Amino acid sequence: MKIDLFYELAVPEHQGRSETQVYHETLDELSLADQLGFHGAWLVEHHFMREYSHSSAPEIFLAAASQRTSKLRLGHAVVVLPYNHIVRVAERVAALDILSNGRLELGVGRGFSPKEYQLFGSQMADSRQHMQEGLQILRAAGGPAFSHKDKLYQFENLDILPKPIQRPHPPLWTAAVSPATFQWAAQEGIGVLSGPFKPWFMIKQDLRAYKKSWQQQHGQGPLQAGQNNGFAMTIGCLCLEDAAEARRLAEGFTWYYQRLLDQTRPVLAQLRESYEYYHRLGFLEPLLRRGLSLRMLESMGMVVVGDPETCRKKLSRYARAGVDRLILAVGAGMVPSAVTRRSLQLLAEEVIPFLNPPEAR
Repeated sequence: MKIDLFYELAVPEHQGRSETQVYHETLDELSLADQLGFHGAWLVEHHFMREYSHSSAPEIFLAAASQRTSKLRLGHAVVVLPYNHIVRVAERVAALDILSNGRLELGVGRGFSPKEYQLFGSQMADSRQHMQEGLQILRAAGGPAFSHKDKLYQFENLDILPKPIQRPHPPLWTAAVSPATFQWAAQEGIGVLSGPFKPWFMIKQDLRAYKKSWQQQHGQGPLQAGQNNGFAMTIGCLCLEDAAEARRLAEGFTWYYQRLLDQTRPVLAQLRESYEYYHRLGFLEPLLRRGLSLRMLESMGMVVVGDPETCRKKLSRYARAGVDRLILAVGAGMVPSAVTRRSLQLLAEEVIPFLNPPEAR
């Protein structure tokens, strides 16, 4: 199980940090993570979500990060295809791959905000079509000139420049929420990015379904060129030497997750029909009501907080379950950067080396 980092570029008013400070301190954290040997770092694309996420131009931030790091994989999680012209996406992807010397990981998604759809002039009814055509074009963009003719995009003999270093293209991922998307991702041969607003008991079901669908579609042989069978999930995390200090500081996670659920509660409510077993037992109700607590988030497997021993124990269950990529929102933007840096150091030295079982090392 590889360990990555997750950033929303949160600028909560009560933290007293400016946008400029958050941007530059996050770049410093990524530089440290690179030195400490973390596998990768992911940045979201969100718009008009004051305080919760100021990451509306992630490709620019990732370009800056590419010059501050040398080994860290850089993930775009995700490019919302209905908001972005796919040819411009392909151009930016290739440029980022070049600037990072082949370290880009590309996540794509449909988005969920009616406000964003309205402003960017896209129709939610076309979102699946954007995904289908977008993947076709992204897969072809690294090769010679090609033509495309479908509902959303039509062009003849187009040579998209520049070309990515990674061939045939950087690893492809999709944001996956509904059970149908996990099956679709397996069918398409791309990895899935799950969380951070779904509890672990739901994600475990998604993990089993994805692995089963992949085997049905592709068997157990080696991956073909361009395929990615990774399963990644995102959780909040804070690891400090003093468990009491970690828990006190992590109380701020409730603000982050409340804002996250404010954005995604309608999506989660719709999922109840797809997870009827959990709906019937009432397991989703706490997340659909206001009033989150750190203890509740821990019980749902959405955050891990404590000293190194506690974090090793709690994080190792994801490796045992078969999660390929664990993406940690260390501090979740709710603690000073100095605390996040302490946590990164401790995770790298006293937690990550012991996460995978001996047979997987």
